[in-house]
Amino acid sequence: MDVFIWTAKIHKRKLAAVLAAVVVAGAALAVAMTAISRPASAAAEPDPKGVRSAEDRVAYLESWGLQVSPEAVLVEELAMPEEFGTEYEQYLALQSSQGFDLSKYAGKRVKRYTYQVLNHPNGGEVTAHLLLCKNTVVGGELMGTDFLCGLGGT
Repeated sequence: MDVFIWTAKIHKRKLAAVLAAVVVAGAALAVAMTAISRPASAAAEPDPKGVRSAEDRVAYLESWGLQVSPEAVLVEELAMPEEFGTEYEQYLALQSSQGFDLSKYAGKRVKRYTYQVLNHPNGGEVTAHLLLCKNTVVGGELMGTDFLCGLGGT
């Protein structure tokens, strides 16, 4: 029976450098795997600009992970209030959490497009509303019989 003994002299600085390189490479791999496994809708919010047609509106909602009816079930022109009172605080906070600042549109006219959501996990009747000023989405939400949440909410 042959026995081999291998010995090596390792300097502490070189060992520390190798360990640091392994830790950095592991961290970079973990970050890369997280970005790859994340759905596109979570990676970046959809671009609210340039939403001109029915197809653009549906594509915008799809980028939030929603499957909706191909045509709006309701289109309304709304006049935004000149000043948002305290009764709007929760709604403005909801819009703000999605990156929308409705205070910029005080006193302006917007269109609200309502779509039937076909894939909401709660089931039942759920609608998606998009508020547009010209060709820009300025707000939106999902509404069910017993809830109101952001476009990415469930």
